Amino acid sequence: MGFVKNNFFEDVYEVVCLIPRGRVTSYGAIAKYLGSKMSARMVGWAMNAAHTRPEVPAHRVVNRSGLLTGKHHFGTPTAMQEALQAEGVQVVDDRVVNFKELFWDPQQELG
Repeated sequence: MGFVKNNFFEDVYEVVCLIPRGRVTSYGAIAKYLGSKMSARMVGWAMNAAHTRPEVPAHRVVNRSGLLTGKHHFGTPTAMQEALQAEGVQVVDDRVVNFKELFWDPQQELG
């Protein structure tokens, strides 16, 4: 993939758009893939800014333990969970069930 070094948010969105339906990844996994493993927080900022970009499936990005930490940035407190469940991802107590099995690692999947 050809990522543009000067636009981190666009690079994040490009990776997020590759996450398959029914799978999730973490802020840190995206940051690591983009060569900024210490920038998980910046990935979170990108996801927060993605609300003007409906083509970016921000609901598929969770924290490193599968917790829906970004849920407050969606239209309603349950919108993130509802979007995941619509793709077959089970969520209990704001946490993705079977997180390890559903985890999509861009480092492994995209090389």
